[in-house]
Amino acid sequence: MHKPIVLILKHIQKHSILSISVGIIFICTLVVFFATEASYNAIESTSLWVRNYFGYFYLYLGFGCVVALLLVAFSKYGNIKLGTPSSKPEHSLWAWTAMLYSAGMGSGILLRAVQEPVFMQQNPPFASGVTNETIALEFTFYQWGITAWAFYGLFAVIVGYALHVNKKKVRISATIEDRIKSKPIRGSVDIITIITTIFGLIAAIGLGTTQINGGLNHVFSADLGLATTIILCVFISTIACYSAWQGVNKGIKIFSKLNIIVTLVILLFVFITSDVQGIVASFFTALYQYIIDFIPMSLAIGDYNPGLEFLTGWTFYYWAFWLAWAPFTGIFIARISKGRTIRQLLLGVLIIPSLGTFFWFSVFGSSAFNLIEAWGAYDNQFGNVFSSIFVFFEHYPLATFLNITSIFLLISFLITSVDSAVFVLSMFTDKGSKNPNKTHRVIWSVFILLATIALILLGNIKANVNVLEAVQRLLIITSLPFSFFIIIMFGFFVKDLRKNRLKANNLE
Repeated sequence: MHKPIVLILKHIQKHSILSISVGIIFICTLVVFFATEASYNAIESTSLWVRNYFGYFYLYLGFGCVVALLLVAFSKYGNIKLGTPSSKPEHSLWAWTAMLYSAGMGSGILLRAVQEPVFMQQNPPFASGVTNETIALEFTFYQWGITAWAFYGLFAVIVGYALHVNKKKVRISATIEDRIKSKPIRGSVDIITIITTIFGLIAAIGLGTTQINGGLNHVFSADLGLATTIILCVFISTIACYSAWQGVNKGIKIFSKLNIIVTLVILLFVFITSDVQGIVASFFTALYQYIIDFIPMSLAIGDYNPGLEFLTGWTFYYWAFWLAWAPFTGIFIARISKGRTIRQLLLGVLIIPSLGTFFWFSVFGSSAFNLIEAWGAYDNQFGNVFSSIFVFFEHYPLATFLNITSIFLLISFLITSVDSAVFVLSMFTDKGSKNPNKTHRVIWSVFILLATIALILLGNIKANVNVLEAVQRLLIITSLPFSFFIIIMFGFFVKDLRKNRLKANNLE
């Protein structure tokens, strides 16, 4: 009787990071299950406190990340290769881009493709002398562009340097272990990273499955509710677990390539069946405005300050979301970036996916603006974030095919987000192994599923609260501790670059 207990205790001691992290997630899940309304009220009040005292800090941090990464990329350290001087990239540019984009953005571009640009058009965040349509695309670019990828890139380059140059384990704490010797402190850093990652991930799954549910209701004129959303969570988590079980090359890469191909097919179809010339013109006009307005928008200066309420509902939430996703996305990018230079990594992460996202929103946003103009009046047809894209497709040829394909793509994007996160979390908890034990992958798949169901229940507790609002409040809280830590991480990283100046001479 005592032997099994002893074995369990030894296993907990051996995998303390896994045990403590799972324990915290499990306790939080139980609390939400059995005290859902009280949990929501506590989250709501705490999020208001964070917003009031630290909201603008998120903005300044995002801008700081962009500036810092550009300085590193164009410095002499940009030539440092992640690996040995003779290392070649493990993945082609196509495969690398597909994996980082699927892990980093995923289903969000479908969730917001139409709803966000239209909202910005109807409620311009600021006035700058250009049309509302240009402002709408410009501000959407801002919230989905270089700043978002700067959060990811920061983690990717710091972890990539520690992993491939300094030969450290795949853990966030590995980036500070040479300067902070205390194991409890380093362990706490890993646990905070895991908890932040889990909350960001379950937020994405909760939003994505709710949108899939909305799409099914729209396409089949059904009234599927909470039970269907939970069934979708189980299905997606199961497939993601299998993909993570197969590993990066067999599972994750295949799903990522499939996602990008289907995304491009949908994008090109809408593009060629819409006002091609108008979309291209809108894209370049908004891109130009985004570039020249980037600094005042990033710092919310003067006329470019939309106000606290607007920023809380949009930009603060987005920055918190990108921060929550940054650890696992950045580490995943670092894991697949061996053989590339720091400059290639940073400029690739900042520019390639940003431009792709900008064109995506230009196609869907401009086309939606044209529909509204043709209607002569707007009656909030695209107001529901979970069904807006399906309403949009009803005005195009092959609407049913487009809607069903989008539902498939939503599922596939969520699978790639979950499987890459499960893989990274497993690396964390399996002592930083590049190929973590498959038991860890199963454990994380199960607990992510349970925590997601808890979040969905939290988002349905009040009639006037949806999953999106519950997520916004939760992420603004959980991302705060990590927002301070990344400043410390980057400071140590710069010191490492200076200390290892000889390695900076390892040019391509």
